[in-house]
Amino acid sequence: MLARTANWQILAISAVLLAVTQAPAQTTPPPKTPATPASSSGSAQIIPVSLSNDHVAATVNGEKILVGEVKKILDQRPYPVALTEEQKKQLRQSAVDVLVEDVLMRQYLTKHVPQVGQAEFSKEVETLQAELKKQMKTLPEFLKEGGQTQEQLSKDIVARLQWKAMLVRFYPDDKAKGYYESNKMFFDKVFVRASHILIKLPANPSKDQRDKAVQQMLVWRQEILTGKATFEAIAKQHSACPSKDATDKDKKPTPGDIGQFPYKFVVVPEFAKTAFSMKKNELSDVVQTVFGLHLILVTDRTAGEPSTFDAVKETVREVWAQDDDLYQRVLGEQRKNGSIKVELP
Repeated sequence: MLARTANWQILAISAVLLAVTQAPAQTTPPPKTPATPASSSGSAQIIPVSLSNDHVAATVNGEKILVGEVKKILDQRPYPVALTEEQKKQLRQSAVDVLVEDVLMRQYLTKHVPQVGQAEFSKEVETLQAELKKQMKTLPEFLKEGGQTQEQLSKDIVARLQWKAMLVRFYPDDKAKGYYESNKMFFDKVFVRASHILIKLPANPSKDQRDKAVQQMLVWRQEILTGKATFEAIAKQHSACPSKDATDKDKKPTPGDIGQFPYKFVVVPEFAKTAFSMKKNELSDVVQTVFGLHLILVTDRTAGEPSTFDAVKETVREVWAQDDDLYQRVLGEQRKNGSIKVELP
């Protein structure tokens, strides 16, 4: 899949958001995938040679997207040497979709958000340069890595500032502070490590099915608490989750272990709420989620880094927008009410 995030959303100045949404460490190494011969130039084999960079790939509410822009998206990664025509078509469509969504969002911001002032723009450029300096990079190097011109970067900065202004309107301080307090462990970067035992339930379980599963969970819980059985033994023998076969970095079995995770975006809310309310080595009561019934054992917990709302409120708004699916909701309305014509075959 091609990345579906606009350049203006992933500028270096957004690094703070990445810091609080980092993926948890894996408990088992990912499977090795055989190397696939790749082409160094994706667009050369995916875009028909008859189309020049100046050909129109799509038109969005009268604004043209050129083939050259599609090529830049495709050239961001290598591809297998051999691609079927259907695969090429899908890649072209994905690249065009990325650009169409970017144009739709920029058009929305231009229409609904005030213009960016020069002082605000200059401050953002200085912030970007400071972040790049920490990474021992220059602005020209940053542009080269992203395949951007100075003009494109300027447009990205404007869009980024307009997006931030829109978030202030959607999530003002009084409301954002409430969201911050409800999710403070996430913004404090607290992580929990847990294991679980899972009994899956049908999509619409009967009362009898659920009651029998709960009773079984309670029996296992009592056996663990009284020492008649270990959590690991029951997880290994009975859990319906693949984590029953988990191992640590030394290949030692750790049945039920799902690794370390933050308060949001990794496990379902009911699971997170329970796990983060527990102490290390504490066993939960029966917890129900969309996956079924769980017994949760917290095996580790970090102290985190205490934060204040004023220090992280921009990040709070970004996270809430992600949680609220704001970007996709705006795009959905834009697509519904807009005129989009794709001309790239």
